[in-house]
Amino acid sequence: MTSLKVCFVGLGSIAKRHIKNLQDISLTNNYNLHIDIFRHGVCADFPTDLVGVSDVYYDFTALPDDYDVVFITNPTVFHYDTLIKFKDKTKHFFIEKPVFTFEQLNYLLPDLTGKMCYVACPMRYTPVIGYLKKNINVDEVYSVRAISSSYLPDWRPNSDYTKSYSAQKALGGGVSVDLIHEWDYLQYLFGLPQKLKVLKGKFSDLLIDTEDSALYLAEYPNMTAELHLDYFGRAPVRELMLICKNDTL
Repeated sequence: MTSLKVCFVGLGSIAKRHIKNLQDISLTNNYNLHIDIFRHGVCADFPTDLVGVSDVYYDFTALPDDYDVVFITNPTVFHYDTLIKFKDKTKHFFIEKPVFTFEQLNYLLPDLTGKMCYVACPMRYTPVIGYLKKNINVDEVYSVRAISSSYLPDWRPNSDYTKSYSAQKALGGGVSVDLIHEWDYLQYLFGLPQKLKVLKGKFSDLLIDTEDSALYLAEYPNMTAELHLDYFGRAPVRELMLICKNDTL
């Protein structure tokens, strides 16, 4: 029987979702799944209903060195240090978005030689983006407009939004780093822009210390792109408009 041994660093809502997905996949494909959890300290909020977890570790030195995958699902601000700390525990990392800064990535790259790192940016694999990637002639696109607008307090209805990493700059929050799905699929479709300007800041009455809005203007060789991101849109909107030579999509 095929086996998969994984370790989760961080146990928030995203980690629990990944654990459930792994368990469903293991049942469907009939393989043995071993899940460990690493936590930085003994926490009173450890979920009692989390089933299928083999071991919970609080001492890093006690962790095994033979994981097939390490899932980095702790707050953004800890991703870089976690990668450095766990680089010899596995050859495969699943990293929740956003990762960290480009400066940190360049510094870390020599230590990740031979490793595979997957960043959780799944929107590029959705049917809409897949269709555009396959069927759109980018040379006939004159302008692009994209928006991701939603209300941060509604993201996790059973949690206090002010305590989320999105609300705290010290934990790596803010729309410019938190809402990276749009930039991921835009660069997937059109590449990186030649010029980029951004206006960002906090403009709403949300109880956060991060920027709640970011507006980007990007210039490409043959087109322009506009991107709007915010935390305060009461009616959730996620749209992409392509203004092309012969059509508007």
